[in-house]
Amino acid sequence: MEQQNYQYQDNSVFVQQGSVSKKFFANVFTWMFVALSLSTIAAYLFSQNEQLMQYLLTVNPSTGKVGMSIFGYIAMFAPLGLVLLMGFGLSKLSYTSLIGVFVLYSVLTGISLSFILLAYTSGSVVSCFAGAAGIFGIMAVMGYTTNIDLSKFGPILMVGVIALVIASLVNMFIQSEQFSLFMAFIGIAIFTALTAYDVQKIKRIGEGIEANGEQVLQVESKKMAIVAALSLYLDFLNIFLFLLRIFGSRK
Repeated sequence: MEQQNYQYQDNSVFVQQGSVSKKFFANVFTWMFVALSLSTIAAYLFSQNEQLMQYLLTVNPSTGKVGMSIFGYIAMFAPLGLVLLMGFGLSKLSYTSLIGVFVLYSVLTGISLSFILLAYTSGSVVSCFAGAAGIFGIMAVMGYTTNIDLSKFGPILMVGVIALVIASLVNMFIQSEQFSLFMAFIGIAIFTALTAYDVQKIKRIGEGIEANGEQVLQVESKKMAIVAALSLYLDFLNIFLFLLRIFGSRK
């Protein structure tokens, strides 16, 4: 009788531990959905409201040319600093502070995306968003279910991201439309592969938390879920932007 009770307790612990990994994975996608929702709302509000858009733009009284305001530059470049803050300051930031930075990043990114909504037709934005969601969903399932170890591709993909950033900076000076389209195709390939890689990595992080015990790593696991959500958010966002660059119809 005692042996049966002991086995029942072991099974209960097993079920409880099995739910830890799933709970972590669900938290990651919940935070990703929160970030996408905040960015979408911010982008829509600023693109549809002229008064809000005036905060991002300024008019030169002498030439009449429209340029970026201080707040516009903040919305464009601050998200990069916030990403670095979340990445390098994970151990120093409290859970509440990390949430605040994550929410601020999502909103500012959405505000910066409002310029894109003004440049492209709503139909192309919606279709490219749906296409990005489809690609992301397929690769997320593949990354979660595959038995192939994708970790060996991580360094290669990181080199590809760095090369893509450098090429984008170079193209700011040469202004080549053909080169921009070529980079867009390469970008889709890189971030599509990164989606599967990141999902498998997140799955293994959840399994590691489960193995070490949720009580010990409870706060840290919540913080890691936010950072993991950020990586998936960036994967999805880049796929969407590159699809829009290729297939989007400008107004």
